[in-house]
Amino acid sequence: MKFNKWTMGLAAVGVVSLASAARADEKMSQVNTALSNTTLSGYVDVGMQYANAAGVNYATTGSTTPVGLAGPVDAITLNGVDITLDKPMDATAFSAGYHIELWTGASNNQLATGSLVRQAYLALGTTIGGQEIDWKIGVWDTIIGYEGLTSANNPNYTHSYGFGIEPTTHTGILGSYKVNDSVSVQAGLADDSSTGGLAGYGATINGTTTQPLANPTILAAVALTAPDSFGALKGATLTIGGINTPGSTSPAILGGAANGGSSLYAGFTVPTPRSDLKFGGALDYVENGGVGHAWVGGLYSTWTASPKMSLNFRGEFIQVDFSNPTGTPPSGFKGEELTATLQYAIWANVLSRVEVRWDHAEQGAIGATTGTNTPGPVADAFLLAAQLIYTF
Repeated sequence: MKFNKWTMGLAAVGVVSLASAARADEKMSQVNTALSNTTLSGYVDVGMQYANAAGVNYATTGSTTPVGLAGPVDAITLNGVDITLDKPMDATAFSAGYHIELWTGASNNQLATGSLVRQAYLALGTTIGGQEIDWKIGVWDTIIGYEGLTSANNPNYTHSYGFGIEPTTHTGILGSYKVNDSVSVQAGLADDSSTGGLAGYGATINGTTTQPLANPTILAAVALTAPDSFGALKGATLTIGGINTPGSTSPAILGGAANGGSSLYAGFTVPTPRSDLKFGGALDYVENGGVGHAWVGGLYSTWTASPKMSLNFRGEFIQVDFSNPTGTPPSGFKGEELTATLQYAIWANVLSRVEVRWDHAEQGAIGATTGTNTPGPVADAFLLAAQLIYTF
């Protein structure tokens, strides 16, 4: 074994032995080999926003927070810091990897109190009878929704109404199977715990109930991609999914009693004759058998004006009907929102956005009175925001 001059010098004066140095080098080599395929990534997300109402609509992460924003309505905020360690699976028959994603900053209030974990799971590949199925075991993002928790991957800064009635994170086991280039499916079982949704769709992350596996949450989704034979619709996508949470031990959905409930989702993207113009849409429905239901329909579009600039638009309608008149959102809430986001690449690795948003309540009101200096409920809410995200 070859040693460096520093190690040889220490051995000459009796500080270390060459045998111990060899064993230490062997252990370090094993660690280096295990970590050689691990990647480090993440982002720093900051924002600045002003709104004329506290808690624009109901889907907030705090009583003074507009929907989807981590900070208050009139402030400069550190929305979040994300650190991710990832070791993907390889092409072998039974490969293994892992994903660890830690979150802190104002966005952290979407997780359980004191938690930094947004995702942490083992990634395991299995090949049985020539069929490949990939597994996630641990804490992982939900399988439904047009938008996700990572802001940079969403078309807009603020979240949609649809995002507000979906669960976001689960603890359990999830299997993914690719039937062919056009069809893939996912299915899994989760504890009675998920974070996000109306008045807390389930418990917060890792906030499992006393008997979570006695009545597990069941998840399933199928994703379809139009093949070349579809002509002008080639590349169009359709995702349909559902999540059922049992009622025996489940936390409240829609602000009601622990009766369990279900989420149904359908999302699509459609190509256009112009390569710089894209369209999409989503339909979300959530119900609690003992309380009521809510549904959201949304449309999205993106115009890529140049390699550095794009314009993202979103429009939505929401209706909430349930029997808890003092819950959040207010019973009978009906409204819509329009959002426009200008995205421009000024600095390398930095996502720069300016956004305007209008929320209108046809029934009920938007916002909540939380103090003498906080705007109260209004019929029309306006928001102006800016966002910078450095991704590494």
